[in-house]
Amino acid sequence: MPWSVRWVGGCGAQSQKQCKKSSFAFYQAVRDLLPVWFLEDMRTMEVFHWEDGGKVSVYSPSEALLYALVHDHQPYARHLLTKFPQSALAVPSQSFSCCQSAPHLAMAVRYNRVRVLFRILKAIQALPPGDRAAHLDRQGCSRVEGGKTALHMACELVRPECLLLLLGHGAAPCLQDSAGNTPLDTLLQQISHMPAANMRAKLLCLDCLFFFVPQDLQFAMKQQLLDSRQQWQDLLGENRFQCLVGLAPPSLFVGAMRVLIRTISPEHFPEALDNLPLPHFLKPLDLKLES
Repeated sequence: MPWSVRWVGGCGAQSQKQCKKSSFAFYQAVRDLLPVWFLEDMRTMEVFHWEDGGKVSVYSPSEALLYALVHDHQPYARHLLTKFPQSALAVPSQSFSCCQSAPHLAMAVRYNRVRVLFRILKAIQALPPGDRAAHLDRQGCSRVEGGKTALHMACELVRPECLLLLLGHGAAPCLQDSAGNTPLDTLLQQISHMPAANMRAKLLCLDCLFFFVPQDLQFAMKQQLLDSRQQWQDLLGENRFQCLVGLAPPSLFVGAMRVLIRTISPEHFPEALDNLPLPHFLKPLDLKLES
């Protein structure tokens, strides 16, 4: 093999230099979508981290999964989540990430890796309930990510597929970030940006949120909507506006969809969408994903 860990006992400067070379070689190998067996050989036989006190370590399944997410290496992500269902979603080491929380969901949303996100959510469903909630509703670093959850990011980046997958698997739609904004506030801020680019996707995200948020949700931008009523009616349409600010109940369709979608357990989402007693064009999104 072209790599070895036998050099680890050498001098510190040389070892640190070798760590950097090894790390970059692994990054390139994942980026180039090399076979899973090759990547696993590299990951388990090479040394990538040099820490204080001369401690060295290989990349963990969690750190390898982050690389697979960035480069959309779906077979490698599937392998890691299948073989290491818990450690693949563990917190990365301090030498790998400054924020000591598991960022995999947020990373999947940021890079719009819908299929890998789906597999991560399925792996999370197998965890104990407390661990499941900790992953789904993990808030990012307050300094760098503003305390946003993956759901906030799906709204901020306008990712309808990611948004619906997160909601269907139990992500909490009412949590606030460091600025006191719910995911709905984050999405409304994106809708208000001018020019009104990508409006169809933004309204699709809003419609998905309608199916999961409580009818009496309190959100920071509610007063702003009321103060600029005509502007927001033009942006959202009268029915969405009236429902959001509490001037009218949700439409019969939204009410029915709330009931129907809540009958689907996270373990069977989104596959069970196909079994809803609705014509295809009325279903929220066409999420044809392999389980």
